[in-house]
Amino acid sequence: MKINGQKTAFVFPGQGSQFVGMGRELAAQYSIVKQTFDEADSILGFSISKLMMEGTPEELNDTLNTQPALFIHSLAAYRAFSYLYPELTPAALAGHSLGELSALSASGALSFGDGLRLVRRRGELMKRAGELAPGSMAAILGVDIPTLDKVCADASAPGEIVQVANDNCPGQVVISGAKAAVERAMLGAKSAGAKRALPLAVSIAAHSPLMDSIQKEWNDAVTSTKISTPQLTVIGNVYAAPLADEESARADIILQMQSRVRWTETVNFMVSQGITAFVEIGSGTVLGGLVKRIADGMMIFPLGNPQDFAALEA
Repeated sequence: MKINGQKTAFVFPGQGSQFVGMGRELAAQYSIVKQTFDEADSILGFSISKLMMEGTPEELNDTLNTQPALFIHSLAAYRAFSYLYPELTPAALAGHSLGELSALSASGALSFGDGLRLVRRRGELMKRAGELAPGSMAAILGVDIPTLDKVCADASAPGEIVQVANDNCPGQVVISGAKAAVERAMLGAKSAGAKRALPLAVSIAAHSPLMDSIQKEWNDAVTSTKISTPQLTVIGNVYAAPLADEESARADIILQMQSRVRWTETVNFMVSQGITAFVEIGSGTVLGGLVKRIADGMMIFPLGNPQDFAALEA
């Protein structure tokens, strides 16, 4: 085994890591994964596993389906790992945006069923927010956070707010908000020295005040969901700090809807606590790439298919 649990963090991806075929090989290899997919199908009342493995990109990329699909794949892979290596417990867990709910479920704070239902509700509400209050998002490359904060403040106007949504890694930040304000901020970022300012193909202004249209319903969904004290250390998105109990976990996922994802700070915090290896649980390698740009010398391992499991053992 290439990792030492006491120095390893498991990280869980958010939207953008999905792909048609996700989980297919893992389900064929491990019965616990197949059981997890069957459980998810039963909970949701339709075959989301078939959509994940054989659906169209359009179906899978609908946030209504994307969010539960990523949650299911991550938890299935985590269950497989826990079954194969019951003695190996990670020192910390963290997830990017949606991935925070996957991390909380892996920590024992949320049951799989409750977590999946909450994630599905999150997808429903965020999709509706995009219809009620359409906005936009843009990736800004090559500008630091203080500069971009000022650019966003200057580009905002009454009723047209733009703010930093995802602090992904040094030099790669996503802004979110009203379309006109995002466009002004893109121009401002270029004037401030940005290498590139790229609009994202979304109409949902995640992690911005445009989510306010569904905030109360999200609060109600989180409040009515059973959440326990995490049994493993989970680093939250909103403050880049451990979620020590049920109350802090609940507050973080409520606030996260309109707050910045502090991924750079999250990774730096874990490194400061002695983490030297990161295992990306589920789909893709996005978070591993970000970790490489945040902290030098980290070991990075994806864990989403049977080949990844074999590589971890080699």
